[in-house]
Amino acid sequence: MKIFQTYTLNYILIILLAFAASWYFISNEKNKLVSASKKSIESVVTISSSNNLLDRREKNGIGSGVIFSEDGYIVTNLHILSGNQVNVRLNNGKNYQATIIGIDKNTDIAVLKITSNDKLNPIDIADSENLRIGDRVLAIGNPYGIGISVSNGIISATGRDYGNPYLQLIQTDAAINPGNSGGALINENGNLIGINSKIFSKTGAYQGIGFAIPSNLIVQIASELIQYGKIRTTWIGDFRVIRIRVNFENKIVNALRIVEIGKFGPLYEQGVRAEDIIIEINEDEGTWINLTKSLRFAGLGNDIKLRLFSNNGDEKLIEITPDQTKRIN
Repeated sequence: MKIFQTYTLNYILIILLAFAASWYFISNEKNKLVSASKKSIESVVTISSSNNLLDRREKNGIGSGVIFSEDGYIVTNLHILSGNQVNVRLNNGKNYQATIIGIDKNTDIAVLKITSNDKLNPIDIADSENLRIGDRVLAIGNPYGIGISVSNGIISATGRDYGNPYLQLIQTDAAINPGNSGGALINENGNLIGINSKIFSKTGAYQGIGFAIPSNLIVQIASELIQYGKIRTTWIGDFRVIRIRVNFENKIVNALRIVEIGKFGPLYEQGVRAEDIIIEINEDEGTWINLTKSLRFAGLGNDIKLRLFSNNGDEKLIEITPDQTKRIN
């Protein structure tokens, strides 16, 4: 009988300990999300734009933005700007007229600037290279213009292009609706990992698939726009290519044939000549889009890696480090 009572007590104790551990874990997780929200929500703003700020009937230009720096730079999506008159409303209710500093159509990023005597709260930024599928995330923005709101979910995938080869989008199931565009996607520490950009939906509303531009790309593009007002392209020589299809490793793939090249510049200096065929660009297929993308992002400090074949079949693997003094608008 005593043995039975001992086993019963031990069993009850185990259940109580398991319950306590579960309660502690759930409570700790909730506290982390609350802390993350509190840390970042003041860094997210509401943005409205039109050709006449006095006309509030149209809401097509309402979205969200993220405070990028203490001196008033704000990052948002280009597609929410329906006019050149832009209003920024902070989470404390104060409104400011903003100046458009620069835009990049390829990445759908715009940088705005406001002047304020108040202390602004720039968001802390995380390294988006460290993201993992399944990580908990929060989306902060102003859905449908009802006010700054927070929704939670996980990272569903990374590296999505969703029709835009310039982007390697983060996919999330956190609720993102019209008005969330330009807002923040943050991690459990309250640090920015992306800018909410678009959704996949057959209705125009949330259906569990949203996309955000990774923070590392945001920093690159925003820094360039702040400094120069535009994204400049890296020059690697004067050359002309045509699109072709070739047999490579027993597959028919896209490629680019160089039909003309000037006798100066990094490409020529690396031994590239007319009739060479570009098979891969930064380990991706040899297409015109990937080539132009690599030239743009090389201007942001990224090398260009090319796999080529000459007309006699010799393989060339070259890496071009951009010369930052030779960049063109």
